[in-house]
Amino acid sequence: MTEDVVPRQTAPTDSVQRLKRNAVGTFGVIFMAVATAAPITAMVGNVPIAVGFGNGSHAPAGYLVATVVLGLFAIGYATMAKHITATGAFYGYISHGLGRVMGMASGGIITMAYVVFEASLIGIFAFFFQNFLSSQFGFDIHWLIPALLMLALNCILTYFDVNLTAKVLGVFLVTEIVMLSLGAIAVAVKGGGPDGFAVGEILNPVGAFQPAAIAGASAGLGLFFAFWSWVGFESTAMYGEESKDPKRIIPRATMIAVLGVGLFYVFVSWMAIAGTGPKQAVELAQSADTSSEIFFAPVRTTYGEWAITLFNILLVSGSFACGMAFHNCASRYLYALGREGLSTRLQDTLGATHKTHGSPHIASFVQTGITLVLILAFFAAGMDPYIHMYTLLAILGTMAILIVQSLCAFSVIAYFHFHKNHPSSAHWFKTFLAPLLGGIGMLYVVYLLWEHKESAAGAASGTLLFKLTPWIVVGLFALGAAMALYFKFNDKRRYELIGRIVYDDSEIRD
Repeated sequence: MTEDVVPRQTAPTDSVQRLKRNAVGTFGVIFMAVATAAPITAMVGNVPIAVGFGNGSHAPAGYLVATVVLGLFAIGYATMAKHITATGAFYGYISHGLGRVMGMASGGIITMAYVVFEASLIGIFAFFFQNFLSSQFGFDIHWLIPALLMLALNCILTYFDVNLTAKVLGVFLVTEIVMLSLGAIAVAVKGGGPDGFAVGEILNPVGAFQPAAIAGASAGLGLFFAFWSWVGFESTAMYGEESKDPKRIIPRATMIAVLGVGLFYVFVSWMAIAGTGPKQAVELAQSADTSSEIFFAPVRTTYGEWAITLFNILLVSGSFACGMAFHNCASRYLYALGREGLSTRLQDTLGATHKTHGSPHIASFVQTGITLVLILAFFAAGMDPYIHMYTLLAILGTMAILIVQSLCAFSVIAYFHFHKNHPSSAHWFKTFLAPLLGGIGMLYVVYLLWEHKESAAGAASGTLLFKLTPWIVVGLFALGAAMALYFKFNDKRRYELIGRIVYDDSEIRD
């Protein structure tokens, strides 16, 4: 059976400095991808908001709906990963599916998203770190100190072999999952809470679209926070060039990350609400002082106060792991854009890799510099690391990444069915219906974010950055498209390079 009826277009790679090959396996890729979702932060931070101001006790049903939509997206995404291995991931996929102009436009905003996500996570890390020292030791420090410490550690770890990062993230991730599981399993063993498991009141998918029975609640807000909890899972494809068998590892890691995280989120949030009691959970979630008790109360009752202390430690380490994962993602996107030869200077700097470690070390330094500027800007403006830096930058990045995810879903359809690549892989469900439904679902989430952006931003909604957020995304998208069009009409050679640095299927990996 023939595989390619249309030869893959790839750029000349003689002058490209490659990332280290065979550096990471399936578990390493999964650890780095799931770490970007930060399970403990997603659960303790996002679930109470969904419960208190979104779809109430049906919040786990919202996670169930998100699992289905993202699973559909991942089916097409994973199929494309079998044939295109590129550190640029979304940038490369969209360039091959929807064309170079759309690819460059998407590359601009997705790079921005990963760049600001690191600063966002540094904000919440500094907040958790500051609170932990204060509550446990009565020691007060300025949030800028842990913020700069985390930034320095991220830069150092990314300088070395990606396998080192994978091991560090693996340790943090396993401890997060164990802690969340202990609380959930305790509730399950006891047969639930005051109302048992309350399956109908918690897991009914219809309830995901119904607001909580309180004034001002919105089901859309609950659904948005459910989808927000997955941001970063798609980073599996970024590590294809560094993995041991990308055509097998990346698709597998993607599906495990999406479905595994989804089922875990549904189970943990369900047990937390059932253990507390659906009505009481909604009441607790409406106050910032008591919202975490949805998770802490069952753990405290079962294991004692020491478990809450451990929980707080893991909130610190979990946000650190998430920020470090995003530093890796941002560095690889900057590297991917720099190495393509659109600019010789960028190819020799951003597109360079370390001779020994095979890491995108210069791109990492640049990412560190950008993040440092963002941190100092929020500090100079007298803003709060959690209320402002975490929230505003997370919304900016999430808006960009959801738009690009939607475009990527549609690029899968174009790649297999319009351009007729790899006919043996083209399938009415895997490469057409699944990505179509997933892409439409993503666009719906973009709509949810737009409709509820003020609620998502909270106290930060009155800031200038919040008001500029949509214009920043649109402006960078337009700038990327304009650059591609300029190359198309004025420098055909460079235009042909856009999104085309990939590994050939036939390339032998040592």
